[in-house]
Amino acid sequence: MTNRKNVLIAAGFAATLITLVATERSLEANAREDFVNAPRFEVDPMWPKPLPNKWVMGNVIGVGVDSRDHVFIVHRSDTPTAAELAAQQTPPTGECCFAAPPVIEFDPAGNVVNAWGGPPADKSYVWPTSNHGIGVDDQGNIWIGGNGGGNAATGQGPDSHILKFTHDGKYLATIGVPGQPTNSASTTSFGRVAKISFDFKAQEAYAADGYANHRVAVLDMKTGAMKRFWGAYSNVPSDSNFGPYNPDAPLITQFRTPVHCAEPTNDGLVYVCDRPNDRIQVFQKDGKFVKEKQIAPRTLGDGSIWDIAFSTDAAQKFMFVADGKNERVYVLDRASLEVLTSFGEGGRQPGQWFAVHSIAADSKGNLITTETYEGKRVQKFVYKGIGRVTRANQGTLWPARP
Repeated sequence: MTNRKNVLIAAGFAATLITLVATERSLEANAREDFVNAPRFEVDPMWPKPLPNKWVMGNVIGVGVDSRDHVFIVHRSDTPTAAELAAQQTPPTGECCFAAPPVIEFDPAGNVVNAWGGPPADKSYVWPTSNHGIGVDDQGNIWIGGNGGGNAATGQGPDSHILKFTHDGKYLATIGVPGQPTNSASTTSFGRVAKISFDFKAQEAYAADGYANHRVAVLDMKTGAMKRFWGAYSNVPSDSNFGPYNPDAPLITQFRTPVHCAEPTNDGLVYVCDRPNDRIQVFQKDGKFVKEKQIAPRTLGDGSIWDIAFSTDAAQKFMFVADGKNERVYVLDRASLEVLTSFGEGGRQPGQWFAVHSIAADSKGNLITTETYEGKRVQKFVYKGIGRVTRANQGTLWPARP
């Protein structure tokens, strides 16, 4: 009887041990699945340095980085409130502040080194009624789009053109005819361009066209001539009104406005921000559709896909997607479009956002973000190398205490 009892005890112990080992392995596996190796960042709360001249920024709706890692932002200098511009009132109602010029250039340390832009006194070009997006080409030239519908008070029509300036703000060219109506078939004008990006090797500019038109347009960087364009799934773009996005309905076969970015890569692909459809569409550079990915597909209104930047390794292994509705940046494996992790949350403290709008990477892998609406800010997230991070949202990436 005793031997039988001992056997039963031993068997029970063995079964318990096996269960414990299996549970431990399961927990370890789950723990491994909850983490991933991905780029790590922390916000630099001291960047940029305070603006000079009691300047304040309005909606910051574009960012670009040049070959020296100088950061260019474009903001809407007419969007600070009267309270923010007390010193600018007539008579002044307080000591602060003044609207900064629309284009501001920062050096890598965050110092303002130049600022310019706005409607010219000599009317030599038409400044957009609502400037939007800024691109820096391989010659250091600055390209600016606009998403305004026009200004009835001044008689200026919709923003259907792109402006090109030197690095220091000298006017070079107008690409497209200002003041034209929506027409996604036009080869001579645009429909409120959201952003301009570049394929330096091919000397082509990609316009996310945009807030009125429903297409990607590809331009010759030297002449500005339109070479080709396409809509969602490589379709001929349509300017029909498709109504608001419905996450429970099949995805439509056209871009909704705004088409917010069109980012070419080193390996011959183009990643397009179809913002209100909550999707990224991937194309070959000739416009042939490859695949798509939805992120946060139940996001309504502004949508979840606001802007895209790539890691600075030759393979551009990682992709960073700004989501100004949910206030985070997603980190994706670019090849598979798998979302590895995300970071950020809504708020006004460093490392948080109120409408994160644009994103760019410098040569060191740091990320620069801008905020529109009431955010009115530019921030730097310092690259800390590849490391183990949570797959779940990492929240605010505040610097570690020393």
